Amino acid sequence: MDNFIYSSEVKKAVSKHSPLVALESTVITHGLPQPTNYEIALAMENEVIKENATPATICLINGTIHVGIENSELKTLAQAIDVVKVSRKDIAYALSYGLNGGTTVSGTMTIAHAAGIKVFATGGIGGVHRGNTFDISADLLTLAQIPMIVVCSGAKAILNLPATRENLETNGVPILGYKTNEIPAFYSINSGMKVDRQVNNEEEIVSIAQNHWKLGLSSAMLVTVPPPSDLEIPASQIAMQINRALEEADKNKISGPAITPYLLQKVNEETKGKSMRVNIALLKNNARIAAKIAAALQLSENG
Repeated sequence: MDNFIYSSEVKKAVSKHSPLVALESTVITHGLPQPTNYEIALAMENEVIKENATPATICLINGTIHVGIENSELKTLAQAIDVVKVSRKDIAYALSYGLNGGTTVSGTMTIAHAAGIKVFATGGIGGVHRGNTFDISADLLTLAQIPMIVVCSGAKAILNLPATRENLETNGVPILGYKTNEIPAFYSINSGMKVDRQVNNEEEIVSIAQNHWKLGLSSAMLVTVPPPSDLEIPASQIAMQINRALEEADKNKISGPAITPYLLQKVNEETKGKSMRVNIALLKNNARIAAKIAAALQLSENG
């Protein structure tokens, strides 16, 4: 496809019909500070590789879509300051103006789907914002429209989680719990909200997803994975820090695409770095589980 560049490893995986896992890049460009962003991007890719799958980190470099990037490109992206946040609505703009871009959940899913990748790992999805139920992430609409297995730890805890869950329900996006019957709340194992179905292995996930799509349903399959239990912050403990971060954002009139990175940074400051440690751990864990799912999916498709 025009404007698409595939890394050598992704090309090899495609030719061999090997499992692929898409990874987003806003966590590199906007989510984590330097040099942690580069280290975690590498760590996520390595988690995928350890499970015998190929990572396809997606981004834009000089107005070209990259599906999988070489190590030198990853380092350049992690250090760049002229990088825009690319949701699905921004892709054409970034291409036309030759921009560098970190892709969000919706941007990554759009590109991964065009590239034929069916499994995607991220930290937390976007959703309905607190205090303004009209402020809804494009991630939710994209999940409703693109058939893909998306592995995450629920929606980011700074969001209106019940409204986000209701939106997914309305738009027909199944929510599976990986070895859990409760949707995690990003930093926390428990949210008080039940999943549609608990699944205990990758083969179950693949079977449900394939049957869903065989019916002609085009939505994603959301697989929610709790953060590691030794690092999680119970929802009751982190609620105060999140509320303080929201108050600061309101006071400083932070909104739009800037709001999520601002809030995540403030919560990290409030928790003295603990929230970032949870974030890093769940990113790696989700990448590993996504690789196992991708392997099970490839095995099923190869017969």
